[in-house]
Amino acid sequence: MAYSITPAADDCYPGTSVLINKLDIKDQKQLDENETLITSVKILQIEMNPITVEPDFAYLKQLHRILFHELYSWAGEVRTINISKMRTAFCPADQIEKTSQAIFERLQAYHYFRDLPRDQLVVELADLYDSLNYLHPFREGNGRVQRLYFRRLAQWSGHNLNFAAVDSDRMMIATIRASAGVMDDLRQVFDEILE
Repeated sequence: MAYSITPAADDCYPGTSVLINKLDIKDQKQLDENETLITSVKILQIEMNPITVEPDFAYLKQLHRILFHELYSWAGEVRTINISKMRTAFCPADQIEKTSQAIFERLQAYHYFRDLPRDQLVVELADLYDSLNYLHPFREGNGRVQRLYFRRLAQWSGHNLNFAAVDSDRMMIATIRASAGVMDDLRQVFDEILE
């Protein structure tokens, strides 16, 4: 589902909503197919190696860069435009750095969730997921990078997250409800996918 944007002013090819890309693909379906292929391979490569660095904001940006550098010149960089999706407005672009600092300072204070009891871990994962979803720091690819980041964060804390175990529509609804302040569904999802 596309973001709400103004194509003429938002890094898109003239007269389209297709993002300017390194492959010079001007057809959205073809770009989506290439994006899926490239990022799927990159995700597998990343997941085959243990995480050896702190899963901080720099790491989140690094993951985005790895996944999307073959497609976009701005891969790994914080977006400079405001975006929304399905009537959900994400963090204003000029507030991303400040907001991310607060999110990741809290995560660091929790030692990236190491040694938390399972019930508290579920609550904290859901809260962080909601916070990072609101942050939506990148122009494109936030969902893929966020899920990858969460799998890596879980590994860092000695757990596994299986996003394949939850229906994507259910996850989307839980995320939308969480953005409105109703966290029960998202917490239930994380309780089910945390292994």
